[in-house]
Amino acid sequence: MTITLARADGSREQLSDDVLDELDGALRGPLMPGGEAGTPEPRREWNAMYGDRAALTARCTGTADVIEAVRFARSRGLLVGVRGGGHSVAGLSSIPDGLLIDLSAMRGVQVDPERRLARVQGGAVLGDVDRETQAFGLATPLGRVSETGVAGLTLGGGYGHLNAKYGLSCDNLVEAQVVCADGSVRTASETDNPDLFWAIRGGGGNFGVVTSFTFRLHPVGPVVAFAAVLYPLEDLGVIERGWREYAAAAPDEVTTFIVTLTFPAAPGMPEVIHDRPVAIVAAVHCGPDPDEGMRVLQPLRELGTPVFDMSQPMPYAVVQSSFDPFFPRGGLRAYWKSQYLDELTDEAIDALARRALDRPAPLTLVNTFRLGGAVHAVDPEATAFAERTSPWMVSFDVMWTDPGQDEAAVAWGRAAWEEMTKYGNGRVFLNFTGRQDEPLQAGTDTAFGRNLRRLGRIKAALDPDNFFQLNNNIVPVPG
Repeated sequence: MTITLARADGSREQLSDDVLDELDGALRGPLMPGGEAGTPEPRREWNAMYGDRAALTARCTGTADVIEAVRFARSRGLLVGVRGGGHSVAGLSSIPDGLLIDLSAMRGVQVDPERRLARVQGGAVLGDVDRETQAFGLATPLGRVSETGVAGLTLGGGYGHLNAKYGLSCDNLVEAQVVCADGSVRTASETDNPDLFWAIRGGGGNFGVVTSFTFRLHPVGPVVAFAAVLYPLEDLGVIERGWREYAAAAPDEVTTFIVTLTFPAAPGMPEVIHDRPVAIVAAVHCGPDPDEGMRVLQPLRELGTPVFDMSQPMPYAVVQSSFDPFFPRGGLRAYWKSQYLDELTDEAIDALARRALDRPAPLTLVNTFRLGGAVHAVDPEATAFAERTSPWMVSFDVMWTDPGQDEAAVAWGRAAWEEMTKYGNGRVFLNFTGRQDEPLQAGTDTAFGRNLRRLGRIKAALDPDNFFQLNNNIVPVPG
Protein backbone atom coordinates (compact mmCIF):
# COMPACT_ATOMS: atom_id res chain seq x y z
CA MET A 1 0.00 0.00 0.00
CA THR A 2 1.16 3.53 -0.75
CA ILE A 3 -0.08 6.98 0.28
CA THR A 4 0.18 9.87 -2.14
CA LEU A 5 0.89 13.28 -0.63
CA ALA A 6 1.22 16.73 -2.14
CA ARG A 7 4.68 18.25 -2.35
CA ALA A 8 5.37 21.92 -1.78
CA ASP A 9 6.31 22.39 -5.45
CA GLY A 10 2.89 21.16 -6.62
CA SER A 11 3.97 17.64 -7.58
CA ARG A 12 2.95 14.44 -5.79
CA GLU A 13 4.97 11.98 -3.70
CA GLN A 14 4.12 8.33 -3.17
CA LEU A 15 5.13 6.97 0.22
CA SER A 16 5.49 3.20 0.50
CA ASP A 17 4.80 1.12 3.58
CA ASP A 18 8.52 0.90 4.26
CA VAL A 19 8.89 4.67 4.25
CA LEU A 20 5.83 5.12 6.46
CA ASP A 21 7.11 2.48 8.86
CA GLU A 22 10.37 4.40 9.11
CA LEU A 23 8.57 7.57 10.17
CA ASP A 24 6.18 5.67 12.44
CA GLY A 25 9.12 4.08 14.21
CA ALA A 26 10.72 7.48 14.78
CA LEU A 27 7.61 8.91 16.43
CA ARG A 28 6.31 8.25 19.92
CA GLY A 29 2.85 9.42 18.91
CA PRO A 30 0.82 7.56 16.26
CA LEU A 31 1.12 8.13 12.52
CA MET A 32 -2.37 8.12 11.04
CA PRO A 33 -3.28 7.70 7.35
CA GLY A 34 -6.24 9.84 6.33
CA GLY A 35 -8.45 6.92 5.44
CA GLU A 36 -7.87 5.04 8.70
CA ALA A 37 -11.26 3.75 9.87
CA GLY A 38 -12.41 4.05 13.46
CA THR A 39 -9.84 6.70 14.43
CA PRO A 40 -11.61 10.01 14.97
CA GLU A 41 -9.60 13.21 14.95
CA PRO A 42 -8.53 14.05 18.52
CA ARG A 43 -9.35 17.68 17.77
CA ARG A 44 -11.70 18.55 14.94
CA GLU A 45 -11.12 21.57 12.76
CA TRP A 46 -13.31 24.36 14.14
CA ASN A 47 -14.51 25.69 10.79
CA ALA A 48 -16.72 23.04 9.19
CA MET A 49 -15.73 24.27 5.73
CA TYR A 50 -12.34 22.64 6.29
CA GLY A 51 -13.24 19.32 7.90
CA ASP A 52 -11.44 16.90 5.55
CA ARG A 53 -8.84 14.68 7.21
CA ALA A 54 -5.20 15.08 6.23
CA ALA A 55 -3.73 12.43 3.92
CA LEU A 56 -1.25 11.68 6.71
CA THR A 57 -1.16 12.94 10.29
CA ALA A 58 1.72 12.83 12.77
CA ARG A 59 0.06 13.04 16.19
CA CYS A 60 2.98 14.43 18.15
CA THR A 61 3.50 13.89 21.87
CA GLY A 62 6.39 16.31 22.31
CA THR A 63 9.09 18.37 20.69
CA ALA A 64 11.05 15.30 19.58
CA ASP A 65 8.09 14.08 17.51
CA VAL A 66 7.75 17.50 15.89
CA ILE A 67 11.45 17.45 14.96
CA GLU A 68 11.08 14.03 13.33
CA ALA A 69 7.98 15.07 11.40
CA VAL A 70 9.59 18.28 10.12
CA ARG A 71 12.79 16.52 9.06
CA PHE A 72 10.82 13.77 7.31
CA ALA A 73 8.66 16.24 5.42
CA ARG A 74 11.61 18.45 4.56
CA SER A 75 13.65 15.56 3.16
CA ARG A 76 10.82 14.72 0.74
CA GLY A 77 9.59 18.22 -0.01
CA LEU A 78 6.12 17.49 1.36
CA LEU A 79 3.42 20.09 1.83
CA VAL A 80 2.98 20.54 5.59
CA GLY A 81 0.28 21.93 7.83
CA VAL A 82 0.37 22.46 11.59
CA ARG A 83 -2.56 22.10 13.99
CA GLY A 84 -2.46 23.43 17.50
CA GLY A 85 -5.97 24.36 18.64
CA GLY A 86 -7.45 23.84 15.17
CA HIS A 87 -9.46 27.05 15.55
CA SER A 88 -8.23 28.81 12.40
CA VAL A 89 -11.12 30.65 10.74
CA ALA A 90 -9.25 30.39 7.44
CA GLY A 91 -8.70 26.64 7.78
CA LEU A 92 -4.94 27.07 8.02
CA SER A 93 -4.70 24.04 10.33
CA SER A 94 -6.29 21.76 7.73
CA ILE A 95 -4.37 20.09 4.89
CA PRO A 96 -6.33 17.30 3.18
CA ASP A 97 -3.60 16.33 0.70
CA GLY A 98 -0.46 16.79 2.79
CA LEU A 99 1.22 15.94 6.09
CA LEU A 100 -0.43 17.39 9.19
CA ILE A 101 1.76 17.93 12.24
CA ASP A 102 -0.85 17.66 14.98
CA LEU A 103 0.00 19.04 18.44
CA SER A 104 -3.42 18.39 19.99
CA ALA A 105 -1.96 15.90 22.50
CA MET A 106 0.55 18.51 23.69
CA ARG A 107 -1.58 20.61 26.02
CA GLY A 108 0.31 20.68 29.30
CA VAL A 109 0.49 23.89 31.37
CA GLN A 110 3.02 24.41 34.15
CA VAL A 111 2.64 27.46 36.42
CA ASP A 112 5.39 29.08 38.46
CA PRO A 113 3.37 31.28 40.84
CA GLU A 114 6.43 32.82 42.47
CA ARG A 115 7.90 34.08 39.21
CA ARG A 116 4.43 34.58 37.72
CA LEU A 117 5.19 32.55 34.61
CA ALA A 118 3.31 29.79 32.78
CA ARG A 119 4.90 27.37 30.34
CA VAL A 120 2.29 26.19 27.87
CA GLN A 121 2.63 23.44 25.27
CA GLY A 122 1.79 24.25 21.67
CA GLY A 123 -1.41 22.18 21.52
CA ALA A 124 -3.08 23.77 24.54
CA VAL A 125 -6.33 25.68 24.26
CA LEU A 126 -7.22 28.74 26.30
CA GLY A 127 -9.30 26.79 28.80
CA ASP A 128 -6.26 24.67 29.65
CA VAL A 129 -4.28 27.78 30.58
CA ASP A 130 -7.06 29.52 32.48
CA ARG A 131 -7.74 26.42 34.60
CA GLU A 132 -4.14 26.14 35.76
CA THR A 133 -3.33 29.82 36.20
CA GLN A 134 -6.56 30.63 38.03
CA ALA A 135 -5.65 28.07 40.68
CA PHE A 136 -3.13 30.74 41.77
CA GLY A 137 -5.29 33.81 41.05
CA LEU A 138 -3.21 34.59 37.96
CA ALA A 139 -3.91 35.04 34.25
CA THR A 140 -2.33 36.09 30.99
CA PRO A 141 -4.26 37.88 28.25
CA LEU A 142 -5.85 35.30 25.96
CA GLY A 143 -8.94 35.23 23.75
CA ARG A 144 -12.66 35.02 24.46
CA VAL A 145 -13.48 31.40 23.51
CA SER A 146 -11.99 28.66 25.66
CA GLU A 147 -11.58 26.21 22.74
CA THR A 148 -9.28 28.58 20.83
CA GLY A 149 -5.70 27.36 20.45
CA VAL A 150 -3.04 29.23 22.38
CA ALA A 151 -0.56 28.93 19.50
CA GLY A 152 -2.57 30.47 16.67
CA LEU A 153 -4.00 33.14 18.95
CA THR A 154 -0.59 34.24 20.24
CA LEU A 155 1.31 34.01 16.97
CA GLY A 156 -1.33 36.25 15.38
CA GLY A 157 -1.43 38.79 18.23
CA GLY A 158 -4.10 37.77 20.72
CA TYR A 159 -7.07 39.97 21.63
CA GLY A 160 -9.14 39.12 24.73
CA HIS A 161 -10.74 40.35 27.94
CA LEU A 162 -7.55 41.79 29.50
CA ASN A 163 -6.05 43.74 26.59
CA ALA A 164 -6.53 47.28 27.84
CA LYS A 165 -4.74 46.56 31.11
CA TYR A 166 -2.15 43.93 30.13
CA GLY A 167 -1.79 44.05 26.33
CA LEU A 168 -1.96 41.34 23.70
CA SER A 169 -1.12 37.69 24.23
CA CYS A 170 2.06 38.15 22.19
CA ASP A 171 3.06 41.11 24.39
CA ASN A 172 3.13 38.76 27.38
CA LEU A 173 5.27 36.11 25.73
CA VAL A 174 8.72 35.94 27.33
CA GLU A 175 10.12 32.81 25.70
CA ALA A 176 9.24 30.12 23.16
CA GLN A 177 10.68 26.85 21.92
CA VAL A 178 10.52 26.65 18.14
CA VAL A 179 11.21 23.81 15.72
CA CYS A 180 12.42 25.58 12.58
CA ALA A 181 12.27 24.53 8.93
CA ASP A 182 15.65 22.77 9.04
CA GLY A 183 14.53 20.62 11.97
CA SER A 184 16.62 22.51 14.51
CA VAL A 185 15.20 23.64 17.84
CA ARG A 186 15.67 27.25 18.86
CA THR A 187 14.84 29.08 22.06
CA ALA A 188 13.40 32.49 21.24
CA SER A 189 13.52 35.32 23.77
CA GLU A 190 14.81 38.87 24.11
CA THR A 191 18.34 37.46 24.55
CA ASP A 192 18.24 34.21 22.53
CA ASN A 193 17.45 34.44 18.81
CA PRO A 194 15.90 37.89 19.26
CA ASP A 195 14.91 38.23 15.58
CA LEU A 196 12.90 35.01 15.79
CA PHE A 197 11.35 36.19 19.06
CA TRP A 198 10.37 39.48 17.43
CA ALA A 199 8.86 37.68 14.44
CA ILE A 200 6.69 35.15 16.30
CA ARG A 201 5.02 37.92 18.29
CA GLY A 202 2.42 38.61 15.63
CA GLY A 203 4.07 37.15 12.53
CA GLY A 204 2.03 33.93 12.52
CA GLY A 205 3.23 30.41 11.79
CA ASN A 206 5.80 31.43 9.19
CA PHE A 207 8.91 30.70 11.21
CA GLY A 208 8.46 27.24 12.70
CA VAL A 209 6.37 25.06 14.97
CA VAL A 210 6.18 26.53 18.47
CA THR A 211 6.14 23.58 20.85
CA SER A 212 6.00 25.67 24.03
CA PHE A 213 5.23 29.23 25.07
CA THR A 214 6.24 30.90 28.32
CA PHE A 215 3.88 33.70 29.35
CA ARG A 216 4.05 36.46 31.93
CA LEU A 217 1.16 36.23 34.42
CA HIS A 218 -0.79 38.93 36.25
CA PRO A 219 -3.02 38.93 39.34
CA VAL A 220 -6.57 38.51 38.01
CA GLY A 221 -9.60 37.04 39.72
CA PRO A 222 -10.61 34.54 40.75
CA VAL A 223 -13.72 36.78 40.50
CA VAL A 224 -13.94 39.78 38.17
CA ALA A 225 -16.64 42.30 37.32
CA PHE A 226 -18.46 41.23 34.15
CA ALA A 227 -21.04 43.11 32.10
CA ALA A 228 -23.19 41.31 29.51
CA VAL A 229 -26.26 43.38 28.69
CA LEU A 230 -28.64 42.28 25.93
CA TYR A 231 -30.37 45.16 24.18
CA PRO A 232 -32.89 44.95 21.30
CA LEU A 233 -30.96 44.79 18.05
CA GLU A 234 -33.13 47.46 16.51
CA ASP A 235 -31.75 49.89 19.12
CA LEU A 236 -28.11 49.27 18.12
CA GLY A 237 -27.55 52.75 16.66
CA VAL A 238 -28.44 54.46 19.92
CA ILE A 239 -26.79 51.84 22.11
CA GLU A 240 -23.50 51.93 20.22
CA ARG A 241 -23.31 55.71 20.34
CA GLY A 242 -23.61 55.63 24.12
CA TRP A 243 -21.14 52.74 24.34
CA ARG A 244 -18.67 54.66 22.18
CA GLU A 245 -18.60 57.56 24.64
CA TYR A 246 -18.22 55.26 27.64
CA ALA A 247 -15.52 53.11 26.03
CA ALA A 248 -13.41 56.06 24.93
CA ALA A 249 -13.14 57.29 28.53
CA ALA A 250 -13.03 53.96 30.38
CA PRO A 251 -10.04 53.11 32.60
CA ASP A 252 -7.52 50.51 31.43
CA GLU A 253 -9.03 47.93 33.77
CA VAL A 254 -12.01 47.82 31.38
CA THR A 255 -11.91 45.91 28.09
CA THR A 256 -15.20 46.18 26.22
CA PHE A 257 -16.91 45.27 22.94
CA ILE A 258 -20.33 44.87 21.29
CA VAL A 259 -21.57 41.64 19.68
CA THR A 260 -24.76 41.35 17.62
CA LEU A 261 -26.45 38.03 16.92
CA THR A 262 -29.71 36.13 17.21
CA PHE A 263 -29.51 34.58 20.66
CA PRO A 264 -30.09 30.82 20.48
CA ALA A 265 -32.82 29.11 22.47
CA ALA A 266 -30.33 27.82 25.00
CA PRO A 267 -31.59 25.64 27.89
CA GLY A 268 -31.56 27.53 31.15
CA MET A 269 -31.77 30.95 29.51
CA PRO A 270 -34.99 32.97 29.81
CA GLU A 271 -37.48 32.58 26.97
CA VAL A 272 -37.55 36.32 26.39
CA ILE A 273 -34.19 36.07 24.61
CA HIS A 274 -34.77 32.77 22.81
CA ASP A 275 -34.19 33.33 19.08
CA ARG A 276 -34.17 37.06 19.74
CA PRO A 277 -31.90 39.37 17.67
CA VAL A 278 -29.88 41.32 20.24
CA ALA A 279 -26.86 43.55 20.71
CA ILE A 280 -24.72 42.33 23.60
CA VAL A 281 -22.70 45.05 25.30
CA ALA A 282 -19.92 43.16 27.07
CA ALA A 283 -17.05 44.24 29.32
CA VAL A 284 -14.63 42.93 31.91
CA HIS A 285 -13.18 45.03 34.72
CA CYS A 286 -10.09 43.14 35.88
CA GLY A 287 -9.34 45.21 38.99
CA PRO A 288 -8.97 43.59 42.43
CA ASP A 289 -12.39 44.68 43.77
CA PRO A 290 -15.29 43.16 41.76
CA ASP A 291 -17.87 45.33 43.51
CA GLU A 292 -16.01 48.49 42.57
CA GLY A 293 -15.64 47.06 39.07
CA MET A 294 -19.40 46.61 38.79
CA ARG A 295 -19.88 50.27 39.75
CA VAL A 296 -17.48 51.28 36.98
CA LEU A 297 -19.38 49.10 34.48
CA GLN A 298 -22.82 50.30 35.58
CA PRO A 299 -23.26 52.85 32.73
CA LEU A 300 -23.14 50.01 30.22
CA ARG A 301 -26.29 48.64 31.83
CA GLU A 302 -28.12 51.93 31.31
CA LEU A 303 -27.58 52.60 27.59
CA GLY A 304 -31.23 51.78 26.86
CA THR A 305 -33.87 49.30 27.99
CA PRO A 306 -32.28 45.84 28.22
CA VAL A 307 -34.03 42.70 27.08
CA PHE A 308 -31.96 40.81 29.64
CA ASP A 309 -28.97 41.65 31.83
CA MET A 310 -26.48 38.93 32.81
CA SER A 311 -24.03 41.35 34.43
CA GLN A 312 -22.55 40.28 37.76
CA PRO A 313 -19.28 39.49 39.52
CA MET A 314 -18.21 36.23 37.94
CA PRO A 315 -15.28 33.79 38.14
CA TYR A 316 -12.77 34.79 35.49
CA ALA A 317 -12.59 31.24 34.15
CA VAL A 318 -16.37 31.29 33.61
CA VAL A 319 -16.12 34.64 31.80
CA GLN A 320 -13.49 33.10 29.54
CA SER A 321 -15.91 30.39 28.42
CA SER A 322 -19.12 32.44 28.41
CA PHE A 323 -19.10 32.96 24.63
CA ASP A 324 -18.30 29.31 23.82
CA PRO A 325 -21.90 28.39 22.86
CA PHE A 326 -21.73 30.81 19.93
CA PHE A 327 -18.65 29.07 18.49
CA PRO A 328 -19.24 25.27 18.59
CA ARG A 329 -16.35 23.24 17.19
CA GLY A 330 -17.08 21.70 13.81
CA GLY A 331 -20.69 22.86 13.87
CA LEU A 332 -20.45 26.06 11.84
CA ARG A 333 -19.18 27.16 8.49
CA ALA A 334 -17.37 30.47 8.77
CA TYR A 335 -15.94 33.37 6.81
CA TRP A 336 -14.73 36.41 8.73
CA LYS A 337 -13.50 39.85 7.70
CA SER A 338 -12.12 42.58 9.95
CA GLN A 339 -11.07 46.19 9.70
CA TYR A 340 -9.58 48.83 11.99
CA LEU A 341 -11.06 52.31 12.35
CA ASP A 342 -9.36 55.52 13.43
CA GLU A 343 -12.75 56.94 14.35
CA LEU A 344 -16.11 55.33 15.08
CA THR A 345 -18.32 57.91 13.41
CA ASP A 346 -22.10 58.12 13.53
CA GLU A 347 -22.11 57.12 9.86
CA ALA A 348 -20.03 54.01 10.62
CA ILE A 349 -22.35 53.06 13.47
CA ASP A 350 -25.40 53.47 11.23
CA ALA A 351 -23.78 51.24 8.58
CA LEU A 352 -23.05 48.59 11.21
CA ALA A 353 -26.61 48.79 12.50
CA ARG A 354 -28.01 48.23 9.00
CA ARG A 355 -25.75 45.22 8.46
CA ALA A 356 -26.63 43.78 11.88
CA LEU A 357 -30.32 43.84 10.96
CA ASP A 358 -29.61 42.11 7.65
CA ARG A 359 -27.35 39.21 8.65
CA PRO A 360 -27.44 36.08 6.45
CA ALA A 361 -27.76 33.62 9.38
CA PRO A 362 -28.71 33.79 13.07
CA LEU A 363 -25.18 33.18 14.42
CA THR A 364 -23.54 35.65 12.06
CA LEU A 365 -22.00 38.35 14.26
CA VAL A 366 -21.36 42.04 13.64
CA ASN A 367 -18.85 43.14 16.28
CA THR A 368 -17.18 46.35 17.40
CA PHE A 369 -14.15 46.30 19.70
CA ARG A 370 -12.60 49.10 21.72
CA LEU A 371 -8.79 48.98 21.59
CA GLY A 372 -6.14 50.96 23.41
CA GLY A 373 -4.52 51.04 26.82
CA ALA A 374 -1.62 48.61 27.11
CA VAL A 375 -2.02 47.50 23.48
CA HIS A 376 -1.21 51.00 22.29
CA ALA A 377 1.60 51.47 24.80
CA VAL A 378 3.82 49.16 22.71
CA ASP A 379 5.82 50.67 19.86
CA PRO A 380 4.52 49.43 16.44
CA GLU A 381 8.00 48.17 15.57
CA ALA A 382 8.73 46.50 18.93
CA THR A 383 7.00 43.29 17.80
CA ALA A 384 5.86 41.97 14.44
CA PHE A 385 2.29 42.88 15.39
CA ALA A 386 2.18 46.40 13.97
CA GLU A 387 -1.33 47.71 14.73
CA ARG A 388 -0.83 49.85 17.84
CA THR A 389 -2.82 53.00 17.08
CA SER A 390 -6.37 52.24 15.92
CA PRO A 391 -8.88 52.74 18.75
CA TRP A 392 -11.60 50.59 17.16
CA MET A 393 -11.93 47.35 15.22
CA VAL A 394 -14.97 45.96 13.42
CA SER A 395 -15.39 42.31 12.46
CA PHE A 396 -18.04 40.56 10.42
CA ASP A 397 -18.06 36.97 11.70
CA VAL A 398 -20.20 35.31 9.03
CA MET A 399 -21.25 31.89 10.36
CA TRP A 400 -23.89 29.51 9.00
CA THR A 401 -24.67 25.77 8.82
CA ASP A 402 -26.00 24.99 5.33
CA PRO A 403 -23.30 24.25 2.71
CA GLY A 404 -25.73 25.44 0.07
CA GLN A 405 -25.46 28.91 1.59
CA ASP A 406 -21.68 29.15 1.17
CA GLU A 407 -21.63 31.45 -1.83
CA ALA A 408 -24.26 33.84 -0.51
CA ALA A 409 -22.76 33.98 3.00
CA VAL A 410 -19.25 34.72 1.74
CA ALA A 411 -20.62 37.36 -0.64
CA TRP A 412 -22.44 39.05 2.26
CA GLY A 413 -19.23 39.13 4.32
CA ARG A 414 -17.24 40.63 1.49
CA ALA A 415 -19.89 43.24 0.76
CA ALA A 416 -20.18 44.24 4.43
CA TRP A 417 -16.39 44.57 4.71
CA GLU A 418 -16.19 46.56 1.49
CA GLU A 419 -18.83 48.99 2.76
CA MET A 420 -16.84 49.45 5.96
CA THR A 421 -13.76 50.53 3.99
CA LYS A 422 -15.49 53.91 3.68
CA TYR A 423 -14.95 54.36 7.41
CA GLY A 424 -11.90 52.19 8.16
CA ASN A 425 -8.20 52.86 7.69
CA GLY A 426 -7.57 49.86 5.41
CA ARG A 427 -5.71 47.74 7.96
CA VAL A 428 -6.90 44.22 8.85
CA PHE A 429 -6.47 41.75 11.71
CA LEU A 430 -5.21 38.51 10.18
CA ASN A 431 -6.65 36.15 12.82
CA PHE A 432 -10.10 37.41 11.81
CA THR A 433 -9.61 36.74 8.10
CA GLY A 434 -11.40 34.08 6.09
CA ARG A 435 -9.99 32.43 2.96
CA GLN A 436 -12.20 31.70 -0.03
CA ASP A 437 -10.07 31.86 -3.17
CA GLU A 438 -7.91 34.60 -1.63
CA PRO A 439 -4.12 34.13 -1.77
CA LEU A 440 -2.33 33.30 1.47
CA GLN A 441 -0.47 36.63 1.28
CA ALA A 442 -3.74 38.60 1.24
CA GLY A 443 -3.79 41.27 3.93
CA THR A 444 -0.19 40.85 5.09
CA ASP A 445 0.85 44.18 3.58
CA THR A 446 -1.75 46.18 5.50
CA ALA A 447 -1.50 44.07 8.67
CA PHE A 448 2.28 44.35 9.02
CA GLY A 449 2.99 47.69 7.32
CA ARG A 450 6.62 48.73 7.77
CA ASN A 451 7.34 45.49 9.64
CA LEU A 452 6.70 43.32 6.57
CA ARG A 453 10.15 43.80 5.05
CA ARG A 454 11.90 42.80 8.28
CA LEU A 455 9.63 39.78 8.54
CA GLY A 456 10.57 38.83 4.99
CA ARG A 457 14.27 38.99 5.81
CA ILE A 458 13.82 36.82 8.92
CA LYS A 459 11.75 34.38 6.86
CA ALA A 460 14.59 34.21 4.31
CA ALA A 461 17.12 33.47 7.04
CA LEU A 462 15.07 30.78 8.79
CA ASP A 463 12.88 29.35 6.01
CA PRO A 464 14.26 30.43 2.63
CA ASP A 465 12.30 27.74 0.75
CA ASN A 466 9.00 28.71 2.39
CA PHE A 467 8.60 25.25 3.93
CA PHE A 468 6.02 26.70 6.35
CA GLN A 469 3.68 28.22 3.79
CA LEU A 470 0.19 27.28 5.00
CA ASN A 471 -0.32 30.45 7.03
CA ASN A 472 -0.78 34.18 6.46
CA ASN A 473 2.24 33.72 4.31
CA ILE A 474 5.25 36.02 4.34
CA VAL A 475 7.43 35.79 1.25
CA PRO A 476 11.16 35.38 1.98
CA VAL A 477 13.11 38.55 1.14
CA PRO A 478 16.85 37.92 0.77
CA GLY A 479 19.35 40.51 1.97
